[in-house]
Amino acid sequence: MRTILPLAFLLLIAADDPTATIEINVEGLRNGKGQLHLCLTRNPVHFPNCIKDPSALRRTVPTAEHQFRLTGVAPGRYAVTLVHDENSNARLDMFMGIPREGFGFSRNPTIRFGAPKFESVDIDLAPGFTRASVRMQYLL
Repeated sequence: MRTILPLAFLLLIAADDPTATIEINVEGLRNGKGQLHLCLTRNPVHFPNCIKDPSALRRTVPTAEHQFRLTGVAPGRYAVTLVHDENSNARLDMFMGIPREGFGFSRNPTIRFGAPKFESVDIDLAPGFTRASVRMQYLL
């Protein structure tokens, strides 16, 4: 009896998983070429380009998949950046400072000049499941 009680307690703790899962659906792709690059960051300093953020979650999928699913994410406020890398060169191509390939952000802000602020795209990931959609934008 003495060993059953601690074992039951450990099972209850294991069942209460405090992590989040996020599913991101990509909308508005102009074609099926290349890859989609996703970056999920908690650090406003590293937004929108989170390459130097050691704690950022990054994923790449073929464009045909249109969806990302990240599991085991610590709850908190995050921003999502997506790039439609049409020529698969692992970067967002620019022409005179204007993106030549598609991009998108969580909460789908209207883009005027430059990237949006972290606070205008951040989403709250609570423990459990969150679904979000990101609409791709093309300027050229």
